[in-house]
Amino acid sequence: VQLQASGGGLVQAGDSLRLSCAASGRSARRYDMGWFRQAPGKERSSVAVILWSINRTSYADSVKGRFTISRANAKNTVYLQMNSLKPEDTAVYYCAARYGPGSGHQWNYWGQGTQVTVSS
Repeated sequence: VQLQASGGGLVQAGDSLRLSCAASGRSARRYDMGWFRQAPGKERSSVAVILWSINRTSYADSVKGRFTISRANAKNTVYLQMNSLKPEDTAVYYCAARYGPGSGHQWNYWGQGTQVTVSS
């Protein structure tokens, strides 16, 4: 599966942004989808995940209540709605895919990053 992320930009604290990740390839709908981010000098970390089969979502504590992950299967697209952005949300955001059925699968598919910069 191939992933194409878009939607980053420069915003002010308190603003909103929506990131999109278009997935292409066979059986794209059978993949868990996730958003990760990496700030300068820090390791890449998970932001939000949505499971392929039941659309169950999970979030990093730092974004709970502010970010929402969703997917539009008809478009093979996953979104990350980011509200009430804070300067500490500044990072390169990556979308990723993990084969859904079964267990033990890794995040093997990554899109290019999209920069989100939040000014104070």
